[in-house]
Amino acid sequence: METSTTSTIVEALTRAIVDHRLHPGTKLAEQKLADHFGVSRTLVRQALFQLSQNRLIRLEPARGAFVAAPDVNEARQVFAVRRMLEAEMTRAFVREATPAKIRALREHVAQEKAAVAEGDAADRNALLGDFHVRMAELMGNEVLTQMLGELVSRCALITLMYQSASAAEHSSEEHAEIVKALTAKDEALAVRLMTEHLLHVEQNLTFDRKIPSNDISMALS
Repeated sequence: METSTTSTIVEALTRAIVDHRLHPGTKLAEQKLADHFGVSRTLVRQALFQLSQNRLIRLEPARGAFVAAPDVNEARQVFAVRRMLEAEMTRAFVREATPAKIRALREHVAQEKAAVAEGDAADRNALLGDFHVRMAELMGNEVLTQMLGELVSRCALITLMYQSASAAEHSSEEHAEIVKALTAKDEALAVRLMTEHLLHVEQNLTFDRKIPSNDISMALS
């Protein structure tokens, strides 16, 4: 029951952040959240810790929990590193590609398309980020998988909050084109498509959203 309640709090706060009903920097008071959900502050604390692991909020000693405020400059730097790393990953993947690995990527793209169609922003963006980590996993390189996973997680809040549904749909379509190039073992095309894809994701982020509410009760209602 406790896990279920914690999950409910995590889901509600995630949705409020994704839907731009909670502004970056908003303080998430434990007692106010406990009152709203009718649970103990312990459960709220567990939920906030989970959200901090997902980088949706930040926990500050002696100050409390705050909705994370994405740093645009940091995002640009992360995308730059990803382009360098993933270009080489794509080259290596082409050389190691097998029917089973290609099939696994196709199945992942199919899941992306389903999430885009359903309009689930959190699920959609998680799957879009996981496509890149999935490539590393299929190569059997644990170090690459871990490094890329950390980079993708640093991008997660930015894309979650500032990527539109249409941009996400286009992103999934680009994944499908990358898989086609990998299937054809066209290294040059696959690398170019991956690099362009990451540039498009960065360029399609919209940072001029309407400022959401700082009021937790209104945002969760």
